[in-house]
Amino acid sequence: MDLGIKGKVALVTAASRGLGWAVAKRLSMEGAIVAICARSKERIEEAAEKIRKLTGGKIAAFVADVTDYTAVKEMVRNIVTEYNSLDILICNAGGPPPGMHHEFTIEDYRAAIELNLFSTINLCYESLPYMKEKKWGRIVAITSVAAKQPIDNLILSNTARAGVLGFIKTISNQVASLGITANCVCPGYTKTERVEELAKKFVVDGKGSEEDFYDRLIATIPAGRIGTPDEFAQTVAFLVSEGAGYINGVALQIDGGFYRGII
Repeated sequence: MDLGIKGKVALVTAASRGLGWAVAKRLSMEGAIVAICARSKERIEEAAEKIRKLTGGKIAAFVADVTDYTAVKEMVRNIVTEYNSLDILICNAGGPPPGMHHEFTIEDYRAAIELNLFSTINLCYESLPYMKEKKWGRIVAITSVAAKQPIDNLILSNTARAGVLGFIKTISNQVASLGITANCVCPGYTKTERVEELAKKFVVDGKGSEEDFYDRLIATIPAGRIGTPDEFAQTVAFLVSEGAGYINGVALQIDGGFYRGII
């Protein structure tokens, strides 16, 4: 299936590993010109080289902290200067640490909101003018199923990512008439470093072994397994495709049925 994004310019943030890297690789496989960023120069350049070898595509690596508005502004300006466009934006950032409410300070909540909500605002604020100019654009914010169905030991993530859903939904209403879609994807448990981190926290908290963690986790997922980054990436790739132009303002779970609500 031709997604119609060959030659489109995409920015995928926090793409040195995990879901961000998987999405960047998939978009490159579909023929997009892909810019990726992370805070570590070594890791983002290594990630870019791995994608080049796998896809033969054009990959630009940037060092940027997406919570820093000035850094985001400079990165977006450099992408547009180099490629004369920015068509696709994948807003992504690492997850806040796991824990219960009493384990965190007010500053921890502030940091989580900066990491997940303000990073999305920064990226959209700088990218939207270029999409409006071309009257075409795709924005996808990677959040978490926890934004819809809060998970007890992810209170920072539950709080910050729910704000992303509200922001993107509002943006989607305001830019749809300009040929721009804005959607959220809500990944459930997927085979990434983030899930490994949660498994280690489970052990540290004295709740059992890592095997116990995965057994309990899989028991909550109707699909009977955790997802793969490539499955997730293929869904995101469709959402930014030409053919998905009438999908706007959704918050789509990619979770094997973990989320139990109707809406």
